[in-house]
Amino acid sequence: MKMTKKAITLSLGLVVMGSASFAQSLSDAKKAIDAEQYQKAASMLKTLVNSQASKGENYYNLGEVYLRMEYVDSARAVFTKGVTADPKNSLNYIGLGEADLIDNNAASAKTNFAKAVEVSSKKDWVPQLYIGKAYISTDKPDFEAALPYLQKAEELDDKDKDAETFLALGDYYALQKKNSEALQNYMRALNINESLVRATVQIGRMYKESRAFTESEEQLKEAITKDPNYGPAYREIAELYMQWALQMASEFDARSAQATENYKKYIDLTDNSFESKLRYAQFLFYAKDYKTLQEVTSSLAASNPNDPKALVVSRLRGYSAFENKNYPQALEYMNDFFAKAKDTSRVIASDYLYLGRAQKENKQDDLAMTSLIKAVQLDSAYAEQLAEVAKAFYDAKDYPKAIETYDVVNKYNPNGKGSLYNYFYRGLAGYFLYGQGYSAKTNPSKDILVKADTAFAAVLKEAPTTIDVFLWRARVNNLMDSDTDPKGLKLPFYQQYLDSAEVRLKNNVQPAPPVKSMVEAYNQIAGFALYKNDKEKAKLYWDKALALEPQNATASEGLKQLAAPAPKAPVKRK
Repeated sequence: MKMTKKAITLSLGLVVMGSASFAQSLSDAKKAIDAEQYQKAASMLKTLVNSQASKGENYYNLGEVYLRMEYVDSARAVFTKGVTADPKNSLNYIGLGEADLIDNNAASAKTNFAKAVEVSSKKDWVPQLYIGKAYISTDKPDFEAALPYLQKAEELDDKDKDAETFLALGDYYALQKKNSEALQNYMRALNINESLVRATVQIGRMYKESRAFTESEEQLKEAITKDPNYGPAYREIAELYMQWALQMASEFDARSAQATENYKKYIDLTDNSFESKLRYAQFLFYAKDYKTLQEVTSSLAASNPNDPKALVVSRLRGYSAFENKNYPQALEYMNDFFAKAKDTSRVIASDYLYLGRAQKENKQDDLAMTSLIKAVQLDSAYAEQLAEVAKAFYDAKDYPKAIETYDVVNKYNPNGKGSLYNYFYRGLAGYFLYGQGYSAKTNPSKDILVKADTAFAAVLKEAPTTIDVFLWRARVNNLMDSDTDPKGLKLPFYQQYLDSAEVRLKNNVQPAPPVKSMVEAYNQIAGFALYKNDKEKAKLYWDKALALEPQNATASEGLKQLAAPAPKAPVKRK
């Protein structure tokens, strides 16, 4: 069966037609659909199709259930039977058109919609209303095509009998973030039918998407008060609390707990089906309730392993296992996921992220790097996680891998969160890598130092008062300089460090610069001054070093050297 990209969440409204006894049964099915009790609705409608085989609206509503469950081919088959059973009923042509839109066949949809209008009364607003709704119910709403139909429906319903017309117009504007127009139409719908809970829910949803959390909560609680058994209200308030939690870190634990509690109520009030449990599992991941997520996904994996959405279950099992620190199992699940993911378009950046992190924890460093780089290439937001891996390499003194990893991080996240730390540790890794080679006399390339200095310069460009970076640039440039004829490349950076440090000490700025680092800078500048025979400057800086650390051997020996008498000139022989 062909699946749509996502479940349809906007109500399409269901018309009640036929005898009084039949209307009552269809009304019950309609309420079940609106409450997202799709299995219950499908069962009721299948009974109606069998007992009232000539009634086109039965087929239409059953087809709508299949569309909401993302079974497009099944929906199309039911709509086609509905056209055969009741060819003068417009609804099933509209259903076929909606299925066409989901399948990205706009031309066929237009043909089916035209047929729906042709077989209906010119004064009937229902076909116009449903066609307009069909155009805004897919992944990519066609607002331009929808509006004329919705406006025509409003025009034909000149006595405002149908609240669904204004509910649809509210949805039309809300999807475009035109909140004033949306609110106006939702209120008109409620004026016609104050018990229309979905209108209140949609107002709450609109506020939520505008991040007006308090107003959203108020509306959604009102909807729950109106009908405590209306499942979608709990889903929306759960998503509100989750968004609230993600926006306000200080309230994350409390709000995410509220979110999980309300989403569980939504599940209990709806189908409790594989699809709804899967949505619950996805929600648990964002709520960071990884323990419950592991339990839910294990149950899903056992209950329906051949479902087309079982791939998502494999993904979430890998994610939850990793977050629960079960790294061997996480790697097993992620490898299973990639083995099953024949369609690579279904693989997302976070899949490579969790695969790479699991590989890293299982000591598969080379594979981990490949996977994590793919994750960052697909979504630069994951550079932060790759930076954690780079820091782990740095802490383990694996400087080549730290450099390789930081270079990828800095390429894809040059100015984002944590970028200054990434450049800083990239510079340190280069400095220490060169130092290792220098000590081992392996003649390391000074290009290592050039790139380290470039990384430190990137930090100072964005944070020019970071004085520690001056110190590291001085050390790097000291190594970059010639051993036999030094130019003093280190001097400006040591001086910048001292200038900043002395200002901090004078103004009592905390944290105070370390005495050891200041003494290093004084000694380095003094030593080079002596090399250039600038004894006055050498004495000045060695005196400053001893003022901070009276027992410093380097400064003491330097001053002794300055005080020593000049060697006597050799006596010339007569």
